[in-house]
Amino acid sequence: MPVLELDPAAVRTARSLARRVGEPIVAMTKEHTTVSVERATLRLAGLAGADPDGTPWANRLLDTVRADVGIECGVCLPVWDALVRGEAGDLAELAAKASVGSVTFRLPKGRDRVRARSAARKAVGVGVRTLDAQRRERERLVKRWGNPAQQPWIYLIVATGDIYEDIVQAQAAAHAGADVIAVIRSTGQSLLDFVPEGATREGYAGTYATQENFRLMRAALDQTSAEVGRYIRLTNYASGLCMPEIAALAGLQRLDMMLNDSMYGILFRDINPVRTFVDQRFSRQVHARAGIIINTGEDNYLTTADAVEAAHTVTVSQLLNESFAKEAGLADWQLGLGHAFEIDPDLPDSFRLELAHALLARTLFPDAPLKWMPPTRHMSGDVFRGYLLDGFFNLAGALTGQGILLVGMMTEAVVTPWLSDRDLALQNVRYVLNACGGLAEDFHPPADGFIATRARQVLAESIDLLERIVARPDPTFGAGLLTAIADGTFGLMKRPADGGRGLDGVVRRADDYLNPAIDMLEPGS
Repeated sequence: MPVLELDPAAVRTARSLARRVGEPIVAMTKEHTTVSVERATLRLAGLAGADPDGTPWANRLLDTVRADVGIECGVCLPVWDALVRGEAGDLAELAAKASVGSVTFRLPKGRDRVRARSAARKAVGVGVRTLDAQRRERERLVKRWGNPAQQPWIYLIVATGDIYEDIVQAQAAAHAGADVIAVIRSTGQSLLDFVPEGATREGYAGTYATQENFRLMRAALDQTSAEVGRYIRLTNYASGLCMPEIAALAGLQRLDMMLNDSMYGILFRDINPVRTFVDQRFSRQVHARAGIIINTGEDNYLTTADAVEAAHTVTVSQLLNESFAKEAGLADWQLGLGHAFEIDPDLPDSFRLELAHALLARTLFPDAPLKWMPPTRHMSGDVFRGYLLDGFFNLAGALTGQGILLVGMMTEAVVTPWLSDRDLALQNVRYVLNACGGLAEDFHPPADGFIATRARQVLAESIDLLERIVARPDPTFGAGLLTAIADGTFGLMKRPADGGRGLDGVVRRADDYLNPAIDMLEPGS
């Protein structure tokens, strides 16, 4: 694998600064909970389904508890206190009764608290053991069917809106060479503060992320894995207002990768920063336990900011995502850190710059399966030029040893791709990877050349930005990162810590807060 000769002291400084930037954020997350963290805990304990109007029982139950006693102490104590007292036979019945006002919740004390805590821990433990069992099942199937013969893994998107049509397209893509299938979520789902229920057929520019849709697609890809003789991985999105719940459902249904970035929802969906960071830590703890690879979203910065001028913000975000992920328990092999081929192709030396940025990421994170994203911003509608750009993107991925290669479409910015477009795109990827073979072994940019010099420049700019973030703590949490986000440092988006969607769902934990899921998912527990 090609690597750059970077100053080890500079690399250590960058990582140390990233940890310092993250420390007050992590402290903040441990002092708060959110409605989605509490609903995810109920889902791990087995609560599923929805009322006749489609509102999930998890939302119904949580809302009633919050109205009665608040959630500063967590949802578990009042809920399992009610179950122990015989208010209902199970969570679903309790939620149904709560929704019509037939149950009044309380915060138990003394022996009642001990009994409620024990019952909650037992119920949530069933869900956590299911995460463990699904992880073992994945490992068994990978051993049985095998991984793709080489990296990068070929990652392809389906997005029809109809889960049953998605299944047909996903299976066809796997037969045509795709190794990872990503089911794009319906437009706007990240802004819903509930997870839809059941199989769905009417998404908009994507398919709703639901537990049943996860189950259906995973079963279909298992069938296809047996047919093609390699384990086909399934991806969806653990982001937005329901990040923790979707992470839990993904673990329960054996998804393999999840889009899970520390700042994407803040910057591009205007979700409150505190809500996002609290939800993110819980979701990543679930991913760590379930053996799920996360994909981060640094590529999105380059759709709004210039890919050369803002290259260092991508590196900074990668370092922060790595630090947050490891604190939550994720291992290097689970860090699908994102970056993209988004430099203006009319810029002189654009391909050399792309190689410098990609090789910098590969060198900084040698054990991470980096996710390399194709050109989108400069796709003009000229499909021939677009096909050539995608070929150069694939070549950059092969040369720099990327781990996950998202398939670029020559019809990007023209239409939602047809199956024929995907087939041509897969042919492009296969040709480049086959033709290059082990070319990465022969790619060693000179230490004083253009590529290495540019990479060192980006790393130096990253260190400078991290130092400035550390030096400007916000007044509430002492977190310089919140100040940087509010100032528009990343992706040119300005998002203050006291604004954005979902802030009303954030609650400071009481001293006697209890959540068995968090206890079980803490690293080293």
